[in-house]
Amino acid sequence: MAKAAKTHTTRNDVPSNAKQVSIGVLQACLVDTIDLYNATRQAHWNVKGPHFGELHKLFEEFYNALQESTDDLAERIVQLGGTANGVTQTLAASTRLPPYPTDVYAGMDHVVQLADRYAMVGKALREGIDTTDEAGDADTADLLTEQSRAADKMLWMIEAHLPQDKAP
Repeated sequence: MAKAAKTHTTRNDVPSNAKQVSIGVLQACLVDTIDLYNATRQAHWNVKGPHFGELHKLFEEFYNALQESTDDLAERIVQLGGTANGVTQTLAASTRLPPYPTDVYAGMDHVVQLADRYAMVGKALREGIDTTDEAGDADTADLLTEQSRAADKMLWMIEAHLPQDKAP
């Protein structure tokens, strides 16, 4: 069984058990979203090929949105009395995403790599919605729902660039 996260005193009246569950879900989603942010930046910096301009701009739009998402996740952790942890060591040890290859350059290769990761993050967010809702924290479930919709939209926009033979 996972060790309960240390919490700080708060007047937030979400039940203690629900706080523990939500903090754990939120921390896992925070780590994955920061990792996705970093992967998207990697793609933005290194994309090459005939779709450079469009993809460079799209990836920048996405990593800016992900930066806001990570802030919302981290702030919810703290609202519940937890400590948001986004340091590099935690990311490396805890991300559920596969390592992003650093030898990818072609635009469509980045699109494939990112599509897989956006799908993973969307799935994890949806699982978190159910877990936090069942635990009794409707506000966290609502935050994760909002983030899930945003991740699904970004996934859709990325997948729209894929040729039919590379689509799922």
